[in-house]
Amino acid sequence: MVESTQRKILHIDMDAFYASVEQRDDSSLRGRPVAVGSAQRRGVVAAASYEARNFGVKSAMPSVTALRQCPDLIFVPPRFDVYRGVSDQIREIFADYTPDIEPLSLDEAYLDVTVDRKGLGSASAIAAEIRARIQQVTGLTASAGVSYNKFIAKLASDQNKPDGMCVIPPHKGAAFVASLPVRRFHGVGPVTAAKMARLGIETGADLLTRDMAFLQTQFGSYAAYLYGAARGLDDRPVRAHRPTKSVGAERTFAEDLTDPQALFAQLDRVVDAAWARIERSGARGRTATLKLRYADFRTVTRAWSASGVFAGRVEFAGAGRMLLEALLPVPVGIRLIGLTLSGIAREEVGGEAALLL
Repeated sequence: MVESTQRKILHIDMDAFYASVEQRDDSSLRGRPVAVGSAQRRGVVAAASYEARNFGVKSAMPSVTALRQCPDLIFVPPRFDVYRGVSDQIREIFADYTPDIEPLSLDEAYLDVTVDRKGLGSASAIAAEIRARIQQVTGLTASAGVSYNKFIAKLASDQNKPDGMCVIPPHKGAAFVASLPVRRFHGVGPVTAAKMARLGIETGADLLTRDMAFLQTQFGSYAAYLYGAARGLDDRPVRAHRPTKSVGAERTFAEDLTDPQALFAQLDRVVDAAWARIERSGARGRTATLKLRYADFRTVTRAWSASGVFAGRVEFAGAGRMLLEALLPVPVGIRLIGLTLSGIAREEVGGEAALLL
């Protein structure tokens, strides 16, 4: 067992996980554009194969949009029990190399391999062996990012997808970050990326030229993270069994809505997107929180907790509809609806806390 003074972090990310499992188990789907989800009018794409992604099909995309972009798209219903089973196999492989595993979802995780338990000699060698074992055991491919912190390891895992590996040592970290568009940074969503573009920040190199005072003025508490990220810095530890606090989705409308029927229809779309993310994360919870933003930008939230975890989408959707109904009629138009699952269930497994999967 060899311990290094420099942290060595892996980010392992399965390639198009749900869709790849379906293509593995049904040979007729291999090489064809596949979406896991529902083709119904209010359905949503939970995952897309790389063949489908070539047409611009992405997860959380409405099914009607996905079919418009890829008319030959094949929809298959999700089999979350199967995905969780495969995820468990992958976690067992991880555990042979380190106890410091931080799952982000069923298909990706951070590993701290600073301590070389198997004496393989390098983090790159550990990542290569893990990827080979995943393919041998599951028949699926994984991509890996290898670096000295979580921020860069996650960026690196996406660099050579699918079925690739990217190693970024400490002396190359800042240059690697500088070369990337900020929209690829973990935590920089479409809204933040658009704001950055208006400020002339398109790449990590652009971000590096902004001082802390400027970032604090523009981004508040998020400034410290951005300041460090631009310099390739991130001191967050890998946290084993990190609890999921909440999972959900929200939708902003092109026009403000007041009609109850229209509001319930939009809530159904939000439920579809939220439940796809909930299933993807493997989370189970007992509290539904409805969020409404009015035309005057006033925001209200209402929550309801069940006696136990929601058994499925129907119960979760029912809680959302009940919360919305209690706020009707609305005093002014609604511009946004959100629904979130929280009160994430945990249980004791082998003396350690773990998410229910």
